Amino acid sequence: MKKQLLVLGLAAGLVASPILSQETLGAADVHEKIKWSQKVGTPEFVAGKLTKPSSKNAEEVVFGYINENRTKFKVSGEAKTSFIVKEQKKDELGYTYLRLQQVYKGTPVYGAVMTAHVDGEGVLTAVSGAVQPDLDQKGALKAGGKLKKQEATTVAEQDLIESLGSTPEYEYAPKSELVIFVDGEEAHYAYQVNLNFLSPEPGNWNYFVDAVTGKVLNKINEIHTAKGKPGKPGGNNGTDEVGTGIGVLGGQKSLNTYLSSSTYYLQDNTRGGGIFTYDANQRTRLPGSLWADDDNVLNASYDGAAVDAHHYAGVTYDYYMNVFNRDSYDGKGAPLESTVHYSRSYNNAFWNGRQMVYGDGDGSTFIPLSGSLDVVAHELTHAVTDTTADLIYSYESGAINEAMSDIFGTLVEFEANNNPDWEMGEDVYTPGVRNDALRSLSDPTKYNDPDHYSVRYTGSGDNGGVHINSGIINKAAYLLSEGGSHYGVTVRGIGQDKLGDIFYRSLTQYLTPSSSFSHLRATAVQSATDLYGAGSAEVTSVNQAFDAVGIE
Repeated sequence: MKKQLLVLGLAAGLVASPILSQETLGAADVHEKIKWSQKVGTPEFVAGKLTKPSSKNAEEVVFGYINENRTKFKVSGEAKTSFIVKEQKKDELGYTYLRLQQVYKGTPVYGAVMTAHVDGEGVLTAVSGAVQPDLDQKGALKAGGKLKKQEATTVAEQDLIESLGSTPEYEYAPKSELVIFVDGEEAHYAYQVNLNFLSPEPGNWNYFVDAVTGKVLNKINEIHTAKGKPGKPGGNNGTDEVGTGIGVLGGQKSLNTYLSSSTYYLQDNTRGGGIFTYDANQRTRLPGSLWADDDNVLNASYDGAAVDAHHYAGVTYDYYMNVFNRDSYDGKGAPLESTVHYSRSYNNAFWNGRQMVYGDGDGSTFIPLSGSLDVVAHELTHAVTDTTADLIYSYESGAINEAMSDIFGTLVEFEANNNPDWEMGEDVYTPGVRNDALRSLSDPTKYNDPDHYSVRYTGSGDNGGVHINSGIINKAAYLLSEGGSHYGVTVRGIGQDKLGDIFYRSLTQYLTPSSSFSHLRATAVQSATDLYGAGSAEVTSVNQAFDAVGIE
């Protein structure tokens, strides 16, 4: 079975590990496996034959199940008033998959998303994602909001300016949305204010401002994370062409280009909504100028970063399309936009929520970052994550986010047979030092990242360790693919293709914004069950891999 799409970052994160129990829910006649969230005390994952066969539509089946189990999920209202169906589709295995957003009196609850799967006989087989409990009992929600959107935006901007030391130049106007924000036992009406900018440093901040008091409740920088459809520079009277170019490391690559008015542009109209590569010319304005050339041969040294960004975006697009039938990062053919030569000596690459951006490096820490296929695929996978699980970029959910990008960045490299290995960014990192990389999936400790839950990073740095603790998930993925023994547990490897199938299904159908490491394990087991059967060797290997890294 084949599948699809792609992104990168650098540190660690963590959350509490729920308990597994068996209990009968609703009207089904089979015992279900329930994994409870220790954080909120509601089911985090429920699997089994949760309902009897039914001719009702999937939404009715799911809502009926929730209504029968309100005490378990701790929601007071009818399911139809407590959840909004954000997505519904039938997958290749015949399941109808729904993604539900929890709401309270019509207001979305931040991070509270649930997915559900109904099989071809109308049986609910899994419910994934913990919801926020007992919102009707939260006193602060009885007061309602007092601040206006613009007032909340001003609060967030003032805090941002104070922390940056200057006023940022926004990429687009600040956006504000009323949400329910839950912090421990407290629930608040709050405005989620998004501030996206490049100067004085790249940022994509989500602020949560109490709608009653105006206090900043929390703030998260989501800079890792995409959209926009550029037009053809010469209108519709040009032609699609194929050029060549030499990349950062010297290899020659073919390039799909667009010829208009005697100029060739790095514009690939053969894939989805198109692939577009821009030149920032060492400035910090995006997207810059669409890359233009007069002879369709890009062999100059300055061309190298653009050659690789354009070519590798196509390779990544092809992986997600050919392997998962996913048309671009959003599955709907969104254009892939990349900008190279961003700023001066910029030692990073990022997805800003709309497009890819690559620095040239300083020549010592990095050379142009688009020169590494796994970096390009890592960053584009962040975009896939944004449009599916939408994992919050902090602590354990953020570490899963980073690990997914490392895992699929690596799998794209293997699929393309592009000098593949289990290291990240080795092609562009520290050119003067041999045999090093940003991270290692096979041995995270090689670069001082943890490889077991017992030695996880527990601090608040790096958004709670989103890059550091990704090493724990990376190690589990490596073991699942390649096999081996770790912390006294032996794992039978199932290969890269099955690893990709299982983790892709987890990412796109079961994970939710607030997922923990424990929840990831449950979703991986369920994904393997869906794909290969409950008693399969693949399910056994998934359990072994997570046992080996101490995730229950």
